[in-house]
Amino acid sequence: LGRELRTGAATDNGREVVLGTVFMLIGQNSRTVSQAVDKKMVEINRSLPEGVHAVTVYDRTVLVDKAIATVKKNLLEGAILVIVILFLFLGNIRAAIITATVIPLSMLFTFTGMVHYKVSANLMSLGALDFGIIIDGAVVIVENCVRRLAHAQAHYGRPLTRAERFHEVFLASKESRRALLFGQLIIMVVYLPIFALTGVEGKMFHPMAFTVVAALVGAMILSVTFIPAAVALFIGHRVSETENFLVVQAKRWYGPLLDRVMAAKAVVLAAAAVAVVLCGLIATRMGSEFVPSLNEGDFAIQALRIPGTSLSQSVAMQQRLEATLKAKFSEIDRVFARTGTAEIASDPMPPNISDGYIMLKPVSEWPEPRKSRDELLAAIQEVVGKVPGNNYEFSQPIQLRFNELISGVRSDVAVKIFGDDMDVLNKTGEEISSMLQKIPGASEVKVEQTTGLPMLTVNIDRQKASRYGLNVADIQDAVATAIGGREAGTLFEGDRRFDILVRLPESLRNDLESMKRLPIPLPRGTGGTGSAEGRTNFIQLAEVASFELAPGPNQVSRENGKRRIVVSANVRGRDVGSFVADAEAALAQVKIPTGYWTSWGGTFENLQSATQRLQIVVPVSLLLVFLLLFAMFGNVKDGLLVFTGIPFALTGGILALWLRDIPLSISAAVGFIALSGVAVLNGLVMISYIRSLREDGTPLDEAIRAGALTRLRPVLMTALVASLGFIPMAIATGTGAEVQRPLATVVIGGILSSTVLTLLVLPILYRLAHRPDEQEEDVTAEPAHEGVAA
Repeated sequence: LGRELRTGAATDNGREVVLGTVFMLIGQNSRTVSQAVDKKMVEINRSLPEGVHAVTVYDRTVLVDKAIATVKKNLLEGAILVIVILFLFLGNIRAAIITATVIPLSMLFTFTGMVHYKVSANLMSLGALDFGIIIDGAVVIVENCVRRLAHAQAHYGRPLTRAERFHEVFLASKESRRALLFGQLIIMVVYLPIFALTGVEGKMFHPMAFTVVAALVGAMILSVTFIPAAVALFIGHRVSETENFLVVQAKRWYGPLLDRVMAAKAVVLAAAAVAVVLCGLIATRMGSEFVPSLNEGDFAIQALRIPGTSLSQSVAMQQRLEATLKAKFSEIDRVFARTGTAEIASDPMPPNISDGYIMLKPVSEWPEPRKSRDELLAAIQEVVGKVPGNNYEFSQPIQLRFNELISGVRSDVAVKIFGDDMDVLNKTGEEISSMLQKIPGASEVKVEQTTGLPMLTVNIDRQKASRYGLNVADIQDAVATAIGGREAGTLFEGDRRFDILVRLPESLRNDLESMKRLPIPLPRGTGGTGSAEGRTNFIQLAEVASFELAPGPNQVSRENGKRRIVVSANVRGRDVGSFVADAEAALAQVKIPTGYWTSWGGTFENLQSATQRLQIVVPVSLLLVFLLLFAMFGNVKDGLLVFTGIPFALTGGILALWLRDIPLSISAAVGFIALSGVAVLNGLVMISYIRSLREDGTPLDEAIRAGALTRLRPVLMTALVASLGFIPMAIATGTGAEVQRPLATVVIGGILSSTVLTLLVLPILYRLAHRPDEQEEDVTAEPAHEGVAA
């Protein structure tokens, strides 16, 4: 009994080990599975022989727990900031508490929906929740209720009765209800494009959109039911609309500023238009990427060796590499790798490739805690570059698998070359590789290893074979049996079954001269070297074949039925979008042979796919927003006025990204989508109030000024709670913060710019749009006055 052919090995910190991988079933929760595995590991270790123990070397739930901790921290800090703003601006403790209760109650709606639809709580599903946006509707209702109650109490000169209080709350809620409902519906509608995303980006961002919409639905229901009832019941008999120092100062500054702005309409509108155009130009020059790279806290290192390197040689080289890393870097906790193909070939690799993982200690245990992760990676690359015989590709454990699954390559960017002739493909690949290496930011540029495998080619001479009565298949069958072996039977040992494999010993298989003397059986009656009895005749293989040692194809890769090779590269120190733009310009200089073509792969491929889909669904969602505004106001004019908040909000979002040097990404796009809904809310509230004043007979200019000043507090409150709720996400540095940062930055910048629009530009636009209406009213009123005078 011998061993089955060994196809793979595993190493850990420079010694050979046995490595096992636990696979999770589709749809299961990783944390639950990990906890069950940990319990089972304890049982397994009890049953192992002395001196043998099993340890967990990688558990992805560690990263999941860190990311969730970051989300929890951001949500808690955001909630605290929102509640502080409520207390400061409402000037009424009970009103602030009532408004703040929407946060936990709306989260109950969210968690109920997540449980029902089996949406896990993770970085993506909870990453876009902003309590400021969630309570915007409640802020509008509570502020209006407190204002009306205070005015009614001042009007009567006494505390309101229960019936009077209920009546005022009813009127205040009715007054704000329409704007609130349409505003919340608009925010929900703008999330529809996210549900239209497919593929990987859809899997990533669908949970985010679901949780936000669920929270908004809960908040909207609470704002029109629970909030008015709570205000009517719990706001005391004596209500005072106390404006704190911030609101008083804001009104003191805003009134004169509004007057000056209204007097210089052309200058203000020109400045606003210039700002929009400039930010549009900035956007066209910004870089782009699929999603920001998540800092997993560990490194993945793939070591590639010359094709034909034996498994034993690869293992020895990998052990040397691991020992070097452990000796040079005290920041490293352990280095482990698997080489070749495992017993269960779930991820087959040739023996010349090792998939390694560099597990780092906590930063607090590093000799230099201030050393950045990029600095450590650069130092590791410098050290391993001196270990001979290896080429390397660096990534992160999950990122590497993620890239491989979504695009078939493990790098950030890949150029796929398609054609028929492998020699032409390799030549073209080398040209493209040399071109990519010259582009700033390119790292670990390599051509897919498709050649270089040492091969023994047996060239059968058909004429000589036919003289002996042999055909090519007979000779090939004999060679295949001698080298590869053939199953000759089965051996049973109890319930165990072993295949009986017949082949030459390894010493003969690896000896070319012995292979030349391989006996080939001849048909009966054919001359040759036979047995003593003359029953079977043989000839040596060398008599009918020649032998050639030459490099051959290592692998032949296909995609959609066509041969292809891949030139891959990682991008360091710049965004993927600008790198690809430079690469496309350089690629245009490479002459691609007729019948051959190229395409882009890697994460950039997903960015293109998501961008193309968003270019279709985003305009559709904006059209739905305008239709809701039209339904709200009943005319196109006011709907367009509020709709102008969207480009001004996008202006602020783009400027914020540019100032923070953050490239455009799908995360930023989600922020812009959310911003499109939030931006119209304040304009909706202000225009609705100005319209109500106009309907009561207030002159146009007076209605604009009174409406703007009256709505200053709710506008500032909603803007501050929405933006401050995202502040922790924008400045967070924990695990997963990279994904949230672009989204939060966009929303904060956009809300600030849209608030300026609402307070300064929107009154001007309303004045210009409705001035002709007022003139028509004046003209129609003059004959009536003359008739009365007569």
